[in-house]
Amino acid sequence: MLILSRRASEKLTIGNDVMITVCKVKDGEVKLGIDAPADVVIMRDDAVTQAPKTKNKPRVSSP
Repeated sequence: MLILSRRASEKLTIGNDVMITVCKVKDGEVKLGIDAPADVVIMRDDAVTQAPKTKNKPRVSSP
C-alpha cells in the first residue's frame, strides 16, 4: 500500500487517465474528487462489501 500526504486542492494521478483531487479536509473528513473515464467503476469499500450480488452495473451518484 502506498501512503501519501496531500493538502486540499492537491492532486494525484493513477495510471494515465485517473486523477484524484483532495477537495476538502475538515474535522477528520476528507472529500475527494475523482476524474476517470466512464468505463472505470469507482465504489467506496463499504458499498462494495454491502452491495447485493446482481448482474446490474453499480450505480454512480453525485453527492
